[in-house]
Amino acid sequence: MSLPVTDFDERYRAIDARDTRFDGQFVTAVRSTGIYCRPSCPARTPKPENVTFYPTSAAAHEAGYRACKRCLPEAAPGSPAWNLRGDAAARAMRLISAGVVEREGVSGLAARLGYSSRHLNRVLVSELGAGPLALARAHRAHMARMLLVGTDMPVSDVAFSAGFASIRQCNDTIREVFALTPSELRARRRMPMAAAPGTIDLVLPFRGPLDASGVFAWMAARALPGVEVATETSFARHLRMSGGPAWFEVRQDAAERLHLRARVTQLGDLAPLVGTVRRLFDLDADPRAVDDALGAHPELSPLVAATPGIRVPGAADPHEMLIRAMVGQQITVVAARTALTALADALGERTDDGVLFPTMTAIAEHGAEVLRGPAARIRAITGAAAALADGSLTLTVGDDGAEQRAALLAMPGIGPWTADYVRMRVLGDPDILLPGDVAMRAGAAASGLPGEPRALTAWAERTAPWRSYLTAHLWRAAPVRSAKRATTTPITKTPISTTPITKTPISKETP
Repeated sequence: MSLPVTDFDERYRAIDARDTRFDGQFVTAVRSTGIYCRPSCPARTPKPENVTFYPTSAAAHEAGYRACKRCLPEAAPGSPAWNLRGDAAARAMRLISAGVVEREGVSGLAARLGYSSRHLNRVLVSELGAGPLALARAHRAHMARMLLVGTDMPVSDVAFSAGFASIRQCNDTIREVFALTPSELRARRRMPMAAAPGTIDLVLPFRGPLDASGVFAWMAARALPGVEVATETSFARHLRMSGGPAWFEVRQDAAERLHLRARVTQLGDLAPLVGTVRRLFDLDADPRAVDDALGAHPELSPLVAATPGIRVPGAADPHEMLIRAMVGQQITVVAARTALTALADALGERTDDGVLFPTMTAIAEHGAEVLRGPAARIRAITGAAAALADGSLTLTVGDDGAEQRAALLAMPGIGPWTADYVRMRVLGDPDILLPGDVAMRAGAAASGLPGEPRALTAWAERTAPWRSYLTAHLWRAAPVRSAKRATTTPITKTPISTTPITKTPISKETP
C-alpha cells in the first residue's frame, strides 16, 4: 500500500481482512445496524450491499450513524491523508485539530484558508462529507472519549478540555456519537489512569512500527536546557499555548506504548496540545506504506530494514521552528544549541519550573543584543521575528505549502533549504527532499545513491510522495564523524540562501 485507498473494492478487502493499517483512514458504516466501525473491527464483515464508506467519522455522524462500541473508531490514529494532501480540505483538518474553530469560529477558519464560510462548507461537504462545524464536533467527541477513558478528570473538565461550550453539549454529543453517557463510556475502560495532581496522562495511539528511539535521539541532540529535557525514552518541554504556559512529556514504556503527560493553564488548550504532540512525533503517519514504498528500491531496503517505522519530527511551534532553523544555518548542531540556549536564557519567559522559548517580539527587539555572528545574519533573524510578530509573515500548520515557501523565500536570509526544511517540520509534508544537505548527500553516497544534488534529486523522484522519509533515512545513513565532533545524530550541513547575507554557499548543520 503506497497511498490511502479510495476504491470501494479495495476498502472492502481491507475490512474483510481486518487490516489495522487502514484504521483512521476511513470508517465503515453499516446500514443494517446503524453503526460505523474502523476497518479492523473484529465484528462479522457486513455484506457489501449494506456498506457505505466515509472518509471521516464526522461524515458518518452527519449521515445518522453512531460509533461502534466494540472497536471504538474514535480511538484510531488520525488519517495520514492530512499530511499527504495539501488541498483546502487537508489544511482545514490540520487547523481544526489545532483548535481554530473553538478559538476563532468557522469564519476564522475560512479566513485562514482564504475562503468565505459558505464556500468552505461546500468544499468540505464535497470532499469529506461534513462541514467544518461537524468536523470540529467529531474532533471534540474523539478528545472527550480519550479523556474519559484515559484520565480521572471530572466530566465538567473533560467537556471544556475537549473544546465543548458547555457540559450539556458534551453530554449530548457523547450520547449521540457513542450511544453511551459519559459515565457509561468511562466505565468501559480497562484500568483507571493515575496522574499527578494537575496533570493528565494519556496513551497516544499510533500505527506501528515506530522508531521512537530515533525521534528521542533527534530531540536530545537539539534540546535547549530549561525549555526541553530529552532522554533515550522521553521528551519533555515547556511551550506557550493560547491560554498560557503549558508543559508536556512524552515517554515510552516497557510495552513500547507512548504516554503523554501534560499540564495546561486553560483546559481549552489541552486538545490543541495533543494535536501538537501528535504532529511533533509524526504519529499519524502510515509507516508500513512508507516502508513498503522505500524498501522496494534495492538501494534503500537495507536502510528500511535497519530502521523500520522511521519518523520525520514535526514542530512544537511554527514560529520557534523558523528561528531555530535560521540560527542554525551556518553552525553545527552543538553551536546552534548553545546559541539558542543563550537566547532562551536571556529572553525567555520564566515559569515555575522551566523556561518558555522567547516571543517573536522579544527576539525582534532584543535578539541583536544576545545573538552572535555576522551582522547580516542577525538582522535576518530579528527581521523574520519582527515579521512574525506584526503578522506581515504568517506561519501556521494550515498554510498552503507553495505559498508558505514563497513567503519564506521573500525574506532576507532565507534560502530554499531553510524554506523546505520548515515546510517539512511545520506542515508535516512527507515529500520534501533537501538536495543541498551535505549529510544527506553523504548518506546517499554511502547507500549507493548519487551524491551530487542534481543526480540525487532525479533519482529521488521515484520515491515520491515519501521523500521526507527518504531524507530521514539518508541522514541516519551519513557516516559518523570523528569522536571529537560526533553527536547523537548525523552532522548535517547544507548551503544557505544566496540572499544579501552571502553570495557564496556556506555549509551548515540541520537545526
